Amino acid sequence: MPDKDPRIDAYIKKSPDFARPILEHLRQLVHKGCPDVQETIKWGHAFFDHKGLLCNMAAFKQHCSFGFWKASLLRDPSGLLQVVDKESAGHLGRLTSVKDLPADKILVAYIKEAAGLNEMGAKAAPGRTPNAAGVPKTPAAPLPVPAELGAALKKNKKAQTVFDAFPPSHRREYIEWIAEARTAATKDKRVATTIEWLTEGKSRNWKYKTK
Repeated sequence: MPDKDPRIDAYIKKSPDFARPILEHLRQLVHKGCPDVQETIKWGHAFFDHKGLLCNMAAFKQHCSFGFWKASLLRDPSGLLQVVDKESAGHLGRLTSVKDLPADKILVAYIKEAAGLNEMGAKAAPGRTPNAAGVPKTPAAPLPVPAELGAALKKNKKAQTVFDAFPPSHRREYIEWIAEARTAATKDKRVATTIEWLTEGKSRNWKYKTK
């Protein structure tokens, strides 16, 4: 397997026992579908890159997830991307064993198509993941960034970069958390915590989503 990132090896090794075979199998399929893929770690999880982000996989306490970065542009002939369980944090649902994965041939075909989209420079519209009926969701209107958070982000380039790279749902989680603060002191504390977590590449609910 070319272009193996030792950080992915370490990520798989420290994952729960049930998750390792799933992650290893997904890794093999990604390389099969896109031989030139590059491995990396982003926001604490395993990502695959090919002329742009391609897909990612993650291990949690009781399940694994797998998702395509530009899922909204894939044709999805097998209906793999119609996620019903939002808590799965991926496009294939909650994966608890290799048996939960679609047939290798099918998943490899999706990976090849996703790689082709990146090669063509296709751009995905944010927030257009299909719902259970296969109809693209209308993205929620973006919330204004609280002034306190905006000022803090301007002072921390790394935090600003991570915040800007997050999907709209992750940015919304931080914005709502800060906006809901009832006192100035609480708001200041939450802003400080947000900057700290962003510099570490963490989402607002990272404590509940990681192993």
